[in-house]
Amino acid sequence: MKMNKLVSAVCGALLTASVSAFAADVNVKLIGFNDFHGNLKSPGNFSGNPAGGADYLAGYIASLKAQNPNTVVIHAGDMVGASPLVSALFHDEPTIEAMNKIGVDIASVGNHEFDEGRTELIRMKTGGCHPTDANSCKGPDGTFKGARFQFLAANVIDKATGQPLFPRYVVKTFGGVRMAFIGMTLEGTPTIVTPTGVAGLDFKDEADTVNSLIKTLRNQGVNAITIVVHEGGTQSGPIGGCTNMSGAILDIVNRLDSSVDLVISGHTHQAYVCQLPNVQGKMIPVTSASAFGRVLTNIDVVLDTVTRDVKSVTASQVVVNRNNASITPNAEIAALVTHYDALVAPIANQVIGKISQTVDRSTNAACEHESGDLIADAQLAATQAPEFGGAVAAFMNPGGVRADFAFASSAAGEGDGNITYGESFTVQPFGNSLVTMSVTGAQIKTMLEQQFVGCGQPAAPTGFNRVLQVSKGFEYEWDRSGGVCARVVPGSVKLNGAPINDAQIYRVTVNNFLADGGDGFVVLKNGTDRLGGAVDVDALTDFLKPTLSPAPTGTPYVPPALTRIKQKDTTVTSCPSN
Repeated sequence: MKMNKLVSAVCGALLTASVSAFAADVNVKLIGFNDFHGNLKSPGNFSGNPAGGADYLAGYIASLKAQNPNTVVIHAGDMVGASPLVSALFHDEPTIEAMNKIGVDIASVGNHEFDEGRTELIRMKTGGCHPTDANSCKGPDGTFKGARFQFLAANVIDKATGQPLFPRYVVKTFGGVRMAFIGMTLEGTPTIVTPTGVAGLDFKDEADTVNSLIKTLRNQGVNAITIVVHEGGTQSGPIGGCTNMSGAILDIVNRLDSSVDLVISGHTHQAYVCQLPNVQGKMIPVTSASAFGRVLTNIDVVLDTVTRDVKSVTASQVVVNRNNASITPNAEIAALVTHYDALVAPIANQVIGKISQTVDRSTNAACEHESGDLIADAQLAATQAPEFGGAVAAFMNPGGVRADFAFASSAAGEGDGNITYGESFTVQPFGNSLVTMSVTGAQIKTMLEQQFVGCGQPAAPTGFNRVLQVSKGFEYEWDRSGGVCARVVPGSVKLNGAPINDAQIYRVTVNNFLADGGDGFVVLKNGTDRLGGAVDVDALTDFLKPTLSPAPTGTPYVPPALTRIKQKDTTVTSCPSN
């Protein structure tokens, strides 16, 4: 009898072990994307096909989710902000509504989530109508309920309370295995957001933030850890590759604890699938999915139910191809976009000017480009008259120029060579106002030095040059081999052919973001006798107005040669990052 019991026990143990061996894995699918920037409609072609659009994005996500019930949809920052007019006019409420319908589960905050300040970002989560703007709660039901998904902000700390603005992480359970998702933005967010947008907030180091949470997660029985961070890198290979990878993400990953299994990144608008080492030599998968909803990263994670940790990670890129007949676009989201598109069309489709060719953001070796020249000229024209500021020069931050002025007609059908208000808003979507101020010649030179890494910009690898676009009549030369705060070639800074005098007072125009010291141009905070001006896109509209005459052909704007900024190193043929 005892022998029978022993045999039964042994057989039972063997059966349990056998079952465990065959049931030790749980498959989880993560669908990652980043930097959507309110692109509810397709932003154009990608990889030779029309791509993106919230309706097809939803269709692709639904198709991927159908492959695995254990699916998490993740966005890695900049879901809103710097958005086309169809979303921006309504404070990006349409984008939040679309993401709810798509089924986003987790969203790390990015720098652009802070464009309108923390109070507005919190409203994006909690809902309710905008307190002062009537262009709110304009959805089909006349309400705005906020995000149904969870914003994460592990490294964004309220200075008054010491608590994160949003939760640091969420934990999900699959087949008994707990999996954590830690969400963050880049530590450098305050340097690229209007200071008022991040007032009272402290942005912590990304890797340090993650590493400080490992023990807490371990104590909760969490071994599987994914990082969702709005910081990234660049690479030169195909969208699923990792060729010549560079950028801030390398340093972040290098310093991560080996408990981290996967990093889903963003910010650089690049697509890549990498294996990057941490300091212990562990290779950590790192992904990014381009921008504007044109690409999704399909990530399959295998969880081991014995070790309760990640066993393997495989990732591939999926282009959101609108010509793919096997994908069914989401009709409900398409109707939502049509609803907002109809509201904005009378404004967006108004032709404001004509151009002779595409005015683009392709730079010369000195980082000057046609779009920047046009915008700087428009801002100078808007503030030259004494009653509007008496400006003699204008400067535009390159990060505020978000797209090209395309010669080809848009979907609105305005015709080739015509620029609509909606297109101009896509180029300048922040709604910044112009500020004219008095500065000395010496301060102008300091401002120019603050364009470069190690002076106004953080040192490499996290920092890069931010070369201001300048108005007609202003010129200078810089030397990429110059020392820190010594890149501008002495004697090269001129206004209308005359050298800038260090002691002389000049009236200059910038947008309010720069005027508040944004992008590291802190010297501009010392400008005096300030006079506020028009909104940037309205200044551009006024500048282009003469190109509409004589009707119907007009006199199209012709971009000038890129000769305002020169770069001394003639061996460099493209804009150097540092």
